[in-house]
Amino acid sequence: MSAILMHRWRNRQNHVLVFAGTGEGPGIVRTLLESGHRVSISVVSAAAARAYAGMHLDDLHVGPFPSQDPLEQHLAARGVTLVLDATHPFALQISAQLQLACSRCNLPLLRFERPDHAVSDESLLATVSDLSDCALAGHHLLLAVGARQLAAAATAARLAGALVHARVLSTPEAIRQAGLAGLCGERLAVLRPGTGDRTGGVEAALCRRWQISDVLCRQSGGAADQLWSDLARRQSIRLWKLKRPNPMPGVDVVYSLNQLCRQLDAHVNGPESGPHHGG
Repeated sequence: MSAILMHRWRNRQNHVLVFAGTGEGPGIVRTLLESGHRVSISVVSAAAARAYAGMHLDDLHVGPFPSQDPLEQHLAARGVTLVLDATHPFALQISAQLQLACSRCNLPLLRFERPDHAVSDESLLATVSDLSDCALAGHHLLLAVGARQLAAAATAARLAGALVHARVLSTPEAIRQAGLAGLCGERLAVLRPGTGDRTGGVEAALCRRWQISDVLCRQSGGAADQLWSDLARRQSIRLWKLKRPNPMPGVDVVYSLNQLCRQLDAHVNGPESGPHHGG
C-alpha cells in the first residue's frame, strides 16, 4: 500500500463531528473529506444544511440540541472520535455545552478560531454597554450585531446621544428583538448580509441612505466582520467592534486549515505532542 493510501486509510478511522454554520464550515468539511477523514456535521437550521449538499457525509444533524443529555447521546450514537467546534465566536452556549460533553464522553475537542481583522484598541468594546461612554452625540449609528444584543446596544447608544439604526436578519425572532429595542420603520432594515449584486452593496446603500457615521459590529472574524471593515474604510465610517469572547479555557485552538489537518493527523497517528482532551 502506498504512503498516500496508507495515510488516507488511517484517517478513515477518524470520525470528526463538526459543529459549524455556513461561513468556514463548508470549506473545513471539504478539506477534511479530501484528507480522507470521515466527517459528520451539525448545523442549527435547514438553510445552513443546504451549504453541505452533495458532500459525502457520515451524518448531517439539523437543529439545536435542547439540553446537554441529547447532545451527549448524539456523540455516543455516532461513534465520534473527535469534535471540532467551528461555531460563531459569540455562540458561547453551544461551545460550553461541547466542552462539557466532550469531557464527559472522553472525546478530544478542538476549536477552530477565525482570524482577527484589524481594529484599533480604542474602537474595541468589551460590552455593548460601553457604547454609552463613546463620543456619539448627534452621530448616525448603525447596529450590525446579533439580535439578542440589539436592545442593550440601542439603549447604550441612545445614552451616548446617537441616532440609532439597525439591520437584522429576516427571521421572526430577529424582527421581534428589533421591535423590543424600539427599532422599526425607517430605522430598521431587514436583510441577509452579503446579498445583492455585489458583496456589501446593500449595506453600503443603507449607510448612504441613513447618512451613517458610525457602525457597531462584532469582532467575529467572519465574512460580516470583513464586510464592515472594508465598507468603513471605503466610506470613512467610524467602526466600533464588540470584542470577541476569549476561547474556552482548556480547549486547544487551531487558526487555519493546515493547522487543523496537522492536529488531526497527530490524533490519528499517535502524536509527538498529543491532542488535548476537552475539559
